[in-house]
Amino acid sequence: MSDGKDKNNKPEPVVVRLDDSARNEARSILFHAYQHEPTFQYLFDHRRPGYEQRVRATIRELVDLYLDLHQEAIGIMVNDTLVAVAYIGEPDLRLNLADQLSWRIRMVLTAGFASTRRYLDYHEKIKELLPQPLAHQLPLMGVNPKYQNRGYGRLLLSTVERLCAENPRGSGLVLDTGNSRYLPFYESEGFRSLGKIRLGDFEDHVLFREVTPSERKAIPG
Repeated sequence: MSDGKDKNNKPEPVVVRLDDSARNEARSILFHAYQHEPTFQYLFDHRRPGYEQRVRATIRELVDLYLDLHQEAIGIMVNDTLVAVAYIGEPDLRLNLADQLSWRIRMVLTAGFASTRRYLDYHEKIKELLPQPLAHQLPLMGVNPKYQNRGYGRLLLSTVERLCAENPRGSGLVLDTGNSRYLPFYESEGFRSLGKIRLGDFEDHVLFREVTPSERKAIPG
């Protein structure tokens, strides 16, 4: 039995599937991951008072929505601490946030009408760039700032990629980022650009990684 440490006495990260019990921890990780991201700062107007409250509300409502829709969620545990999380949208979900009436009402009440409208417009622009056939989407992914730069983000993403390869209904994985410093990392993982979304004075990059035939063949069974 493993004691959770490798031969160099370093804790071994463990990939786990998340359930409802991890909801609050996941929200906290994602809030700290996204609050300084350019895309969120633009969408939720970081120059106006109440920015952090709007980000918390949005993270909360998105996590709750994906859990209610029974979408896949995974995390990385280190010494019984959840340090990274990812929520994955199935290819056949075809989520239209504008149709999620209860979600929209909660967003307006907590994040405000302007932020909700801006986020819905942004979501629609991403949908316009999605590849055919449909792919998995990665709407939320984050690493606890205290555990960054230790390879947990790459481990998390590679696990997501493997889950996508196991699902024959999807052509690959789509994600987006408004932080250009992450682009070399995603490119090293095989992502290519689907297009850009202009947000104020910067661009949000929508990226796609196709599942290769060799990855499909490597799946047992």
